[in-house]
Amino acid sequence: MKSAKERKVYLEKRLLEENAFWSYEKDSCRNLDDRNLIKYVLIHLDIEDINLLFRIYPKSKIKKIWLEELVPQGDYLINMNLCFAVLYFNIKKPKQYLKSLETRHFNKLAHYG
Repeated sequence: MKSAKERKVYLEKRLLEENAFWSYEKDSCRNLDDRNLIKYVLIHLDIEDINLLFRIYPKSKIKKIWLEELVPQGDYLINMNLCFAVLYFNIKKPKQYLKSLETRHFNKLAHYG
């Protein structure tokens, strides 16, 4: 498995194997865009597969999607997000960091709602 394209296809296959798209038509879950591939791999797959993401995409892109898609989910993904904060993004005081981002997200929603 050498090219980024081959790695992406592999990760899509792993997501299907893990039944990540149980509520979707299987054909609609192929050729995912970068955002969805990163999001679903972070949520549904294991460390080896997540490490593969970092060989496909720059850390900054993965972090951006993590911050936009997973962190706002708060307590639902708190343990996973704490793990990512420490293992992948070298965040000091991860609980405080995640809480401040969650608060900021809700304040934005309240402002626009």
